[in-house]
Amino acid sequence: MADTPRRVLVTGAAGRLGRATLALLAELGVEATALDRVAPNAPRVVVGDAGDPATVRRALAGVDAVLHFAAIPAPTLGTPEEVYCGNTRSTFVVLEEAGQAGVSRVALASSLSVTGMPWAAKPLHPAYLPIDERLPLQNEDPYGLSKQADEATGEMMARRFGTGVVALRYPLLGGPGDKFDTTAARYAGDPGSGASELWTYLDDRDAARAAWLALTAPLTGYHAVFVTAPATLAPQPTEDLLDRFHPGVERRRRFEGREAPVDLTVAETLLGFRAEHLFPVEGR
Repeated sequence: MADTPRRVLVTGAAGRLGRATLALLAELGVEATALDRVAPNAPRVVVGDAGDPATVRRALAGVDAVLHFAAIPAPTLGTPEEVYCGNTRSTFVVLEEAGQAGVSRVALASSLSVTGMPWAAKPLHPAYLPIDERLPLQNEDPYGLSKQADEATGEMMARRFGTGVVALRYPLLGGPGDKFDTTAARYAGDPGSGASELWTYLDDRDAARAAWLALTAPLTGYHAVFVTAPATLAPQPTEDLLDRFHPGVERRRRFEGREAPVDLTVAETLLGFRAEHLFPVEGR
């Protein structure tokens, strides 16, 4: 393992992933600084915009690692300019200020939306399956493009400052009794509604743990990593879903049962990550 951070800055700390991560850091006994526009429940809070350099510099005091989650999380939650410009500005500012402050490790929340499929106006298909970190991207929406730009920023900052940077490509996040119940029910009745996201998901607790591993795994340079549960939220066999909704796409291997069509090799080998909190879906 890399050196354990003494204090971690969490941006977007009042959001779903931020709250789960603050809870994990508290459980691990790691001090956290929480940055958000609204004050989250944390011992040390900086209220402000992650796109403001002065605010970020103040939040970085005493910090030796950063988890950057602050973002508008969908293209429907603002104008195209607000979504793209807001997300990319905050990522550039946070990583630039962290590098100037000598922070050695940063993990940022990217998304499976970086593929371009989830928010596309018309159905898109991946170049091959399972998808992996070398997959060609097909963005045509401001949110997916903002994540593509965020990843490019992370790669540049790793070169610029020698920072270890991990971009975590998260799928749908949630938990039992929350998003997963309704989404699984929707996929059961309308499996095509999950085709653009490949029916993937990840429990909030696992998402937080992946972020922690991205700060502590022994790595250098920049890395993009898909992190998902190993099975889908759909009850149908994955092979049947792909035959129906992604026909003609090259399959580089067969999928057993409800196996997620995502290559999780990098998550397992680089970060030592495998999801532990699996949603119980009754297969067909």
